[in-house]
Amino acid sequence: MLLTGMFKHYGDFCTHHPWEVIVSTLTVTLCLASMRVFSGDNQVCGWNIKCHDEDVISSDGIILLITKCLAVFYIYYQFQSLRKAGSKYLLGIAGVFIIFSSFLFSTVVINLLDKELRGLSEAIPFFLFLVDLSKASYLAQYALCSDSSRQVRENIARGIEVLGPMITLDAMVQVLVIGVGTLSGIKQLEVMCCFGCISVMANYFVFMTFFPACLTLFLEMSSAREGEKPSWHLNQIKKALEAEEEKPNPVAQRVKIIMAGGLVLVHLLSRLTASGSMDQSSEVADGFIQRLTPEAPLWKFYLMNSFPLDISQITLLTFIAILSIKYAFFEQDDEGGSQLKREDSSEVDLICASPMPSVKEQIDDGSDKEGENSSAERSPTFRIGEYLDFVDCSVQTEPIENACSILSDIVKEPPSEPRTLEECKRIMKSQEGAAALTDDEIILLVNSKDIPAYNLEASLGDPTRGVGIRRRLLMPLLPMKDALDTLPYTNYDYSLVTGACCENVIGFMPIPVGVAGPLDLDGKKYQVPMATTEGCLVASTNRGCRALSSSGGVRSFILSDGMTRGPVVRLTSAKRASEVKHWLEDVDNYALVKDSFDATSRFARLTKLHINVAGRLLYIRFQAKTGDAMGMNMLSKGTEQALNKLSEFFSDIEILSLSGNFCTDKKPAAINWIEGRGKSVVCEATVPGSIVTTLLKTTVHSLVELNTSKNLIGSAMAGSIGGFNAHAANIVTAIFIACGQDPAQNVGSSNCITLMEPSGPDGKDLYISCTMPSIEVGTVGGGTVLRPQAACLDMLGVRGANKETPGENSSRLAQVVCATVMAGELSLMSALAAGHLVRSHLKHNRSSVNLAPCAPN
Repeated sequence: MLLTGMFKHYGDFCTHHPWEVIVSTLTVTLCLASMRVFSGDNQVCGWNIKCHDEDVISSDGIILLITKCLAVFYIYYQFQSLRKAGSKYLLGIAGVFIIFSSFLFSTVVINLLDKELRGLSEAIPFFLFLVDLSKASYLAQYALCSDSSRQVRENIARGIEVLGPMITLDAMVQVLVIGVGTLSGIKQLEVMCCFGCISVMANYFVFMTFFPACLTLFLEMSSAREGEKPSWHLNQIKKALEAEEEKPNPVAQRVKIIMAGGLVLVHLLSRLTASGSMDQSSEVADGFIQRLTPEAPLWKFYLMNSFPLDISQITLLTFIAILSIKYAFFEQDDEGGSQLKREDSSEVDLICASPMPSVKEQIDDGSDKEGENSSAERSPTFRIGEYLDFVDCSVQTEPIENACSILSDIVKEPPSEPRTLEECKRIMKSQEGAAALTDDEIILLVNSKDIPAYNLEASLGDPTRGVGIRRRLLMPLLPMKDALDTLPYTNYDYSLVTGACCENVIGFMPIPVGVAGPLDLDGKKYQVPMATTEGCLVASTNRGCRALSSSGGVRSFILSDGMTRGPVVRLTSAKRASEVKHWLEDVDNYALVKDSFDATSRFARLTKLHINVAGRLLYIRFQAKTGDAMGMNMLSKGTEQALNKLSEFFSDIEILSLSGNFCTDKKPAAINWIEGRGKSVVCEATVPGSIVTTLLKTTVHSLVELNTSKNLIGSAMAGSIGGFNAHAANIVTAIFIACGQDPAQNVGSSNCITLMEPSGPDGKDLYISCTMPSIEVGTVGGGTVLRPQAACLDMLGVRGANKETPGENSSRLAQVVCATVMAGELSLMSALAAGHLVRSHLKHNRSSVNLAPCAPN
């Protein structure tokens, strides 16, 4: 932790002071380059001095040539791998890294080790073999994943925090291991190992200084030119980066540390024992050098002596030229099939999340129109100056904590024509599986009933691709072929949706989320999220929150807590039904049923039975506490077990349905209004007359009279059940959608009676209360597992289960709902009393956007 914290602070310094770091690094490099000038040694073999070396064996020259070619091919391979990442930024950044590292390396070799240029040409292959573009690429990817220019510095610092300790340890181990060769006593091996050590240190120095500072400066300047839009944003590699944040293998780290310690001892002992003979071996005879006299212009003389065109040089240059031409001109078409694909809207079918080794993603846009099946026609993803619309995955259902959702293999270029049905079946049943097939081939298997359309996500192992293919299957069946074009489906983690929240998924519905607050409730202030498309609703509720907070806040109380399930059973006669009713009402018998019910869950606890008889039908309403879950599944499981226990005593009992509408769930019912269901909550507040007049623009008398005439008498005239309010359902539904609750349960949860009366010594203040006996909410399970909904629960501080007091979070959510309803009631009733309702809706609830054209008949 201390080491990572140190690297985090260092990363913050580099990203917040990029100019200082760049200038300091360049200054150090120039100082190294000028050391020979100040030392007075101007004899550099290969320029104006001819050194008499030992004869070079021809086989050594061949081996050296092969080594150089392999080094060039290795760099070519690394650039080819970077190209597959889909961003030319990575290619440019990696090129800058190699150029500066090689310059620093050459400077050190020439000026510190007194090596001639011919020796430098032998050292460059070792440098190329040891240069590691992957780490530089990973740090660049951290930066390119930024959602905005403001996140560039934070992400680069995070990258240094993650990569710094690992790279530092690797560099130490590499230097110590390669450095063992300098103790061999074999001159050529010692020189080559020395080159290797310098290469590792040069790469490390550049990575930890010049590179992050230059990267920060470049991306910030690039973003500024684009008006703060991140043209370089790489949304699809976020998940791959998450893997890098996983802790490295502790065993491997310990082995490296132990190895480094042992090698340090070896070097120390070797240097101490060899110190006596070092002076004798450092003598250089002047007779081994001979000054050259130029016979041509200086520039031509230096060029000819620096780069002699012998057969090995010509061979190497030819090899470099071939690879360069192949990379630049002959790999474009091949690259198209492996490029990360995009839709016409440039959306990327990826699930974001986070870290690293080379993980790739299999992507398919799944919505190509006919005639657009050629991957070669698609332009490469992510160009400089191009801006990608993207969704912030940090608030999507990313697991990815891993999220965050890891990238799969890059899609192979599909064949021009789908394979035969039999061949597709064979591939699907092989180890490759259905994922190896193209979208057209998957559609072929769906149409032949070999893959169920509802099971595409599981069959492909890629939920996003499965959703995309399902959309393609659906589009021909719709009256308008472009009906799904504006329904988004990418950048969403469907792994938490499948089998839990929705089936036959074709996308997700973005709904605006507003915030009302602060709401002062029981001495704590809340910012309440509301998802709605009704203009004026959030603004009105926000005004009510302001009025209540200015009045000293809202006081709330939980009256009861118990979710219900009401099965219907049939007996042989009404007599037998009445006997069962009386049996269940016995305390000892109730205890037996309760034990069976409670044994099904750690949290569900039966608290009450409400029993009614209709002929020979028996209705038993089980009521139980369910912790922080809404609890319908708990109640169903416990009820089934309790009925099985009951059948042991009454063999003629017949269970007709686990739900007999005696619960009652998602339907208007007097039993919920009278007996309660879920959380029963009451809220109250006293609003000073001055706030009613100045903020709400009405009077206490007008509000009290309107509430009696509208909410009480008017609802009674309509025969309302639990609807003695102005618009409780508006607020309940908006909060339910935002916080992952079941929107259909607003039917019972909106039961509310709003009361207003004069208050205070002279009756100039307003007392208001809202009583809601059946708020059905939970903070675990259901839609609360989705990240956007979980974010809204986090806004209220109630996400998940309360470990100290089970049920506390869901109760607090119910109290927030009731208090927000009261704020909405107060504001709307004030607008009605003042005659402002129509005016406010004309202002906030009328869209100026032209309506979409009607569908053709």
